[in-house]
Amino acid sequence: ENFYTRRLYHRIQDCFNRPIASSPGAHIQVLERVSQDGNKTMQVLGPLSNLIQQGHSKEEYTNGPHFQLISPNHRVARTCLNLGSYNYLGFADDWQITCQQPVMASLTKFPVSTSSMRSEFGTTTLHRQVEELVSTFCGQDDALVLNMGFNTNATTIPALVSHGDLLISDALNHTSIVNGARASGASIRTFRHNDTTHLEEILKEAIVMGRPRTRRPWNKIMVVVEGIYSMEGEYCDLRNVVKVSKKYGAYIYLDEAHSIGAMGATGRGCTEYTGVNPADIDIMMGTFTKSFGGMGGYIAASKGIIEYLRNTCAASIYHNSLSPVVCQQIISSFKVIMGQDGTTIGKQKLQSLRDNSNYFRMKLQDMGLHVLGHYDSPIMPVMLYNPTKIAAFSRECLKRGLAVVVVGFPAVPILMSRARFCISAGHNRQDLDQALEEIDDIADILKLRYARSTFG
Repeated sequence: ENFYTRRLYHRIQDCFNRPIASSPGAHIQVLERVSQDGNKTMQVLGPLSNLIQQGHSKEEYTNGPHFQLISPNHRVARTCLNLGSYNYLGFADDWQITCQQPVMASLTKFPVSTSSMRSEFGTTTLHRQVEELVSTFCGQDDALVLNMGFNTNATTIPALVSHGDLLISDALNHTSIVNGARASGASIRTFRHNDTTHLEEILKEAIVMGRPRTRRPWNKIMVVVEGIYSMEGEYCDLRNVVKVSKKYGAYIYLDEAHSIGAMGATGRGCTEYTGVNPADIDIMMGTFTKSFGGMGGYIAASKGIIEYLRNTCAASIYHNSLSPVVCQQIISSFKVIMGQDGTTIGKQKLQSLRDNSNYFRMKLQDMGLHVLGHYDSPIMPVMLYNPTKIAAFSRECLKRGLAVVVVGFPAVPILMSRARFCISAGHNRQDLDQALEEIDDIADILKLRYARSTFG
């Protein structure tokens, strides 16, 4: 890790952490950055006068087709097609139409922050309303809303399992799940990604052998999976996971951070898409940052589990509660998705997301690129493999007005580098065709057609 950081990451840091100066819609303004030490540190360029003071020519920016000056202070930016944000249902594009009025109105009645945790003075009527909507939408009895998606996993899992319990996790589960599992004190086993045969083998062995040394039975066994795996673009084989888990009496924890609102005919996530009864899922976790244009996370489960978590989960009893303004954003987006706003905008968004995702995936595959994941998933990882192609691909895309996410070690193995496209309902066919044309050109330059040839 130290070698990667010194020899690669610091040299290509311009490809990561790019600041933007607009809402994360289909088109964004990416602020230009400069470095005086070979990309080890980056600074926002600001106005063009800063460039001149450093002895550089401003023509290299102003002559570009995507050059833009952003107020205030006329900062230098680049107008790009956004293929990286989790704006699945496009609320960043039409927020003024779908959510602005109720969200702005909430500021007249509620503060921006409650300045308290949920268990003291941090619960408002909006928090309760969000929890009722979430539990109804997910098909569960009750729900708990927390102020950060990552912490929802990292603090809920330690509250659910501890010493004497066994947690069985998919090998490609998110870091937040890994952190929560390690913090819990429970024993951990991993099964091969989406391999329910291997999952069953681990469950059999766990029940027969019991705990190490003492061979006593486990207090409880919990299987943890995701609805859509964010680095693979694949959805979970949930039907078989439920079948195997129920057969051996294991609890199921489903992380729907990327699938809730984006999968299923009505956006109800992996359970709806795979035809699984939500009652068969013991704990359903999700976030509001992807499909709902907000922030925070939730746990949906039985009333007994939720009441227990309210009093034991660190995110509930110690952390500041979710902003009431964000709660109203979540409520407004839920109403659009569920059609309770009296329009068909939510239905159109879901259909547009599926159409755009499948069209983009099909065209990438037709190019001969190695595309991971399944159809209907809005996440499309394209394999770069060679770590040196991370910077080359990102810079070529930015030069052509495409804002993309590239992924390297330690998020993925060092020789499994990839670009990850996230498609939105806010994109139109012209946007996607423009992006595909540029990506096709870049694939020739960088030799990325690995689906056709080992050498790209």
